[in-house]
Amino acid sequence: MDILITGGTGFIGSRLTELLMDEGHDLTILTRSESKKENGIQYVQWLHKDSSPEREITPPNAVINLAGVSINDGSWSEAHQEKIYNSRMEATDELLRIMDALGKKPDVFVNASAVGIYPTSEMHVYTEESTEVAHDFLGKTVYDWEQKASKMKEYGTRVVYTRFGTVFGKGGGALPLIVLPYKLFAGGPIGSGQQWISWVHVEDVVRAISFAIQTPSLHGPVNVTAPAPVRMSDLGKAIGSVTHRPHWLPVPSIAMKIALGKKSKLVLEGQHVLPEKLNSSNFTFNYPAIRPALENILT
Repeated sequence: MDILITGGTGFIGSRLTELLMDEGHDLTILTRSESKKENGIQYVQWLHKDSSPEREITPPNAVINLAGVSINDGSWSEAHQEKIYNSRMEATDELLRIMDALGKKPDVFVNASAVGIYPTSEMHVYTEESTEVAHDFLGKTVYDWEQKASKMKEYGTRVVYTRFGTVFGKGGGALPLIVLPYKLFAGGPIGSGQQWISWVHVEDVVRAISFAIQTPSLHGPVNVTAPAPVRMSDLGKAIGSVTHRPHWLPVPSIAMKIALGKKSKLVLEGQHVLPEKLNSSNFTFNYPAIRPALENILT
């Protein structure tokens, strides 16, 4: 299968590239760097004033859009929030322009998304059937991103919005932020400790994306979260146990807000999200439970 990827060199994208190569697909990655072919992958420059990627690429069977400034980086100042939002809108606009310029349209378009589209709640359980949308920065960003990507349906293309949970993995994602206090022997309950963390191992994220490409029945929102979300207090206890560090020093919400600013929302608030579509489609998680996932990443 010919697959076009944006954001193919990031935390998720680099691992997805490895998986898709192992599966025998032909990959083209849109990059801000100069066009080249390396290790069997075609890199094509885009988002540059002199680039015309539609002239260099073969019409793909599948498109995976992961482009955008990471929400785990930066301070979430007003300027940084603007970069997070605009990077997704601008990259998706350009990708839609490229698709429009190609004669043959892709069979499937997978657009990254996030469970941040759902309102935060300690009581409610969200599935793909949930229609509630959060009226905050993350909710607006994810909602607008999905709406923009939905334009691909006009071509008869199957569109999937992979709503990622809190992605855990080595060398990136949200876990380093949560684990750091434990490395300093200062780990403990964060905030109320009752907030839900709908987490997922990065290995299952990339496997779910590949699964979505190859499963015609999947369309619309697909929650990419492990089937067993945990409350923050239980996550902390598991981290302490796996790293052999104490879980004892409470971290008040105000301390997190001072240290992280608006980004503290990522650890102080959460949603209880279940991957009903993946479960009903017989997708198998390699890491359905939190302790084995942490053991794989932290040991």
